[in-house]
Amino acid sequence: MTTTISSRGQVVVPAKLRKKYGLRDHVRVAWVPVDQGLLLLPAGKEGVRASRGILKGSGVSTSFLMDLRKGERQREAKKLKSWPNRF
Repeated sequence: MTTTISSRGQVVVPAKLRKKYGLRDHVRVAWVPVDQGLLLLPAGKEGVRASRGILKGSGVSTSFLMDLRKGERQREAKKLKSWPNRF
């Protein structure tokens, strides 16, 4: 299945996949970069249950995801550190 990214950066998830993975209106999703491309995963409490086992056999390890989150936390901390200097 393919889709097109709009000029506003929007992507339509095909109805068949939305139904299969329980992606309803206003469900948050997370984009996860992996060596092979991008993974689109449901985010939040409901998403954790829905995505259980989805990465099995994909080569994405828990340590990779933990390192990814560590990098996000470092970038967030850096932004917060520089925030008071903007005013």
